[in-house]
Amino acid sequence: MAKALGTGGDGGTAHGDLVRVIGPAECGGDFVGSCRFEAVGGGAAGMGAGEAAGMAIERAVELALAGDVDAVVTAPVHKPALAAAGYHPGHTEMLMALAGVPRVGMVMCDEGVAGAPAKRVLLATIHVPLARVPDLVTAELLVSQTRLLGRALRTDWGIEAPRIALCALNPHASDDGMFGTEERDVYAPALATLSGARWSVTGPVPADTVFKRAFAGEFDAVVAPYHDVGMAAFKTAAFGRGVNVTIGLPFVRTSPDHGTAFDIAGRGVADPSSMIAAVGLAVGLAGRRGVGGGLGGG
Repeated sequence: MAKALGTGGDGGTAHGDLVRVIGPAECGGDFVGSCRFEAVGGGAAGMGAGEAAGMAIERAVELALAGDVDAVVTAPVHKPALAAAGYHPGHTEMLMALAGVPRVGMVMCDEGVAGAPAKRVLLATIHVPLARVPDLVTAELLVSQTRLLGRALRTDWGIEAPRIALCALNPHASDDGMFGTEERDVYAPALATLSGARWSVTGPVPADTVFKRAFAGEFDAVVAPYHDVGMAAFKTAAFGRGVNVTIGLPFVRTSPDHGTAFDIAGRGVADPSSMIAAVGLAVGLAGRRGVGGGLGGG
């Protein structure tokens, strides 16, 4: 599948001169007369889906790092296909490696409609087995991810004094150690380190109440300790409007909140709402980053 990576002009006036599409050579015929098409992979026939997607991601990052585009909006990819082609099995991990940054954050966003509060959830750990989560959720991780989120909320979202909640790991935030010790041994030191920052941090707040409070407007964002506790709450409240934002990159990257949906391919029933929201949010974040001067602040 071809990837539309950005718009730009070379002096032409026709619509086809303004739009650039990059993808595997096999897709070139679909765009004749409508845009400038750049083939990846040397035009080799028989390119697999994972290889085509991986090459398109690599090219998008090249353009972003060179300053040729201000943002990258990615469509869903099939992780097994990427892995089979020799790539990192996920957009977020791949973008981090290609950009050469030490850490990134995965933030799910619904910026709100008709005056409703925004919903933003950062996943402190992403695509890892649940059994590994307790060992991976360290004070250092919570501090680094919360700082990354605080800076992004200030710089890219323009929130001067962000309010962040740390979602607890254990039921009822462990009830003073009855159901675990992570809230005492991990969260307490992290919160002490984070005190005094240019954003307020509250926690640990039990998972069964933190999202209700945040989605009602009490917090600007929640740091969830693992993938499914954050995604289940977010997608229940915002599926179809949600956008995945990778923070910590030297360029803006957004993506829709759904997967490849092979089960409905070709049926004409796909909902483009999340992709449209991803493009709109990318434009807004890139605009603020340009005005605000990048990733500085803290």
